Amino acid sequence: MNLTLDAEALYAELLRGVQQMRGPDTRLVGITSGGAWLAERLAADLKLAQAPGVISSAMHRDDFAQRGLAASVGQTVLPFDVNGADIVLLDDVLFTGRTIRAGVNELFDYGRPARVRLAVLVDRGGRELPIQADFAAARVSLPQAQQLALARADSGVFTFHVEGS
Repeated sequence: MNLTLDAEALYAELLRGVQQMRGPDTRLVGITSGGAWLAERLAADLKLAQAPGVISSAMHRDDFAQRGLAASVGQTVLPFDVNGADIVLLDDVLFTGRTIRAGVNELFDYGRPARVRLAVLVDRGGRELPIQADFAAARVSLPQAQQLALARADSGVFTFHVEGS
């Protein structure tokens, strides 16, 4: 399968979607690493005064025993009080729902938000858990064995890579 996705065009669509979702007190939180990249760039493009939060889903993953801590896993940093916050949780690709579940569990370790909504660059279906994005810039279908990975160049430009057979 030869899938080509324009990550920059999808980012522009995500920016529009997040602009519509957020209120004056909405906080952005990105799941490491792709979601954190998105949250960082969205915060800059939206000229937000509040830095975005970053969530590491590693410790709450149900496959932690197999995966362990990857070298690229960042730490959770939430530069605001989670209690009562209106949060837009960001990730690059929504697939089984397990990363989102782990990210939400990590978020709740820091407090009880008033509301959490999910925005993703790509929803590729294949859900194993009842998790749905409030906003997805695109919906695509890929074979189960393939991975869709977001990459970020040093210049900040996003690209997608399809990996696997």
